[in-house]
Amino acid sequence: MTMTGQDRQDGQVGHAEQDRKAEPQDVRGALAALEDGRPSVRLRAALAVGTAPDPRFVDPLAERCAVEPEFFVRDMLTWALTRHPVELTLPRMLAELRSERARARSQALHTLSKIGDPRAWPAITRGHLTDPDDEVARAAWRTAVVLVPDGEEAALAAVLAGQLGRGGQETRLSLSRALIDLGEVIAPLLDAASSHPDPEVRAHALATARIMADPDTGFAHAIEEAKRVVALGGAPDGGH
Repeated sequence: MTMTGQDRQDGQVGHAEQDRKAEPQDVRGALAALEDGRPSVRLRAALAVGTAPDPRFVDPLAERCAVEPEFFVRDMLTWALTRHPVELTLPRMLAELRSERARARSQALHTLSKIGDPRAWPAITRGHLTDPDDEVARAAWRTAVVLVPDGEEAALAAVLAGQLGRGGQETRLSLSRALIDLGEVIAPLLDAASSHPDPEVRAHALATARIMADPDTGFAHAIEEAKRVVALGGAPDGGH
């Protein structure tokens, strides 16, 4: 039997139709798992999606990042996103930076730090670095330090130094680490902050300088020592 062009075309259409029927079902199953009420199921779903990347998952992964309550699941979602082509994930993460949801912004920033594409740098604004939500701000500090172009470290350090004294111990430790990662450019800023009228700013600056000079010093010890110094109106030996 001779197969005509129309027969071949009909056969190709038939196979394509079968593929379209099979693939959406797989996608729907994975999407349903990402929304499952059990964190362990969501974790496995994110792992599976990252193991077999598909462009159709980029938007659902980003959307799930914005609402996922479990840290370890969010981390797997970020990993899954990094497994997809950067030309797809980068624009999606940049769009999330403008979200009204704090978790969407913080997770997008975290993901951008893992992607590591320098094209994201211009999208990290002073607004992100000073975001009133501590989780967003911490993510912005870490990401900015990763992406900052050569020659712009001093400007970034000046913005970060303006956050000294902010938040609780976890937030202050994150800021100190970010500042220290910028290197010696932060030294004059810490000098200036060590005489700030706010005692919390002075203590944070002194603790950061102490850790920079001696990385083995624990932050809790450094901050308590700095607070004692501030209370006594002095500076630690060899300090500012």
